[in-house]
Amino acid sequence: MTEAELKALMLAGLAGDAAAHARLLAALAPRLRAYFARRMGANPGAAEDLVQETLLAIHLKRGLYDRDQPLMPWVLAIARYKLVDSWRRSGRRKMEALDEVDELVAEETADGTMARRDLGVLLARLPRRQQALLHDVRIEGLSMAEAAERHGLSVAAVKVTLHRSLKALQALVGVTRSTSDGEIEP
Repeated sequence: MTEAELKALMLAGLAGDAAAHARLLAALAPRLRAYFARRMGANPGAAEDLVQETLLAIHLKRGLYDRDQPLMPWVLAIARYKLVDSWRRSGRRKMEALDEVDELVAEETADGTMARRDLGVLLARLPRRQQALLHDVRIEGLSMAEAAERHGLSVAAVKVTLHRSLKALQALVGVTRSTSDGEIEP
């Protein structure tokens, strides 16, 4: 299914069409399975658990979806958060590139054009220093030291600013997380 078809199902689901919502979740499941399978490696059970957690979060937080925005970057943000949350629970730490949005985006947007536009829209809502540091480190690939030198900051200040920037981006896309007692929170 294309991004437009998936978004149409989401909008129909938000309008009360339960069948459209069920079709949306069914269409997202294989994409999420592939996404998590590549990251979970030899643990297919954990990957399937993450698929189900992500689908549940999409279902429970669908009211937070901004109808004016593409669907798949929102879905990917939730999936990434569920993955990182899983790694935290297991004590594993891994860095993922911010620009992996292409992986879940529909086929006709696989070139990343739409993802780059969406990222640009989100970045524009951040303060200029945060925009510049995110662009330099996460998009251009500068090291923290190089970005610090470019902007006249300490490496620690760059790290703090990047952390705050990513938190702000999560808030902008309505990323959810599950708490230790299983509750889903915004």
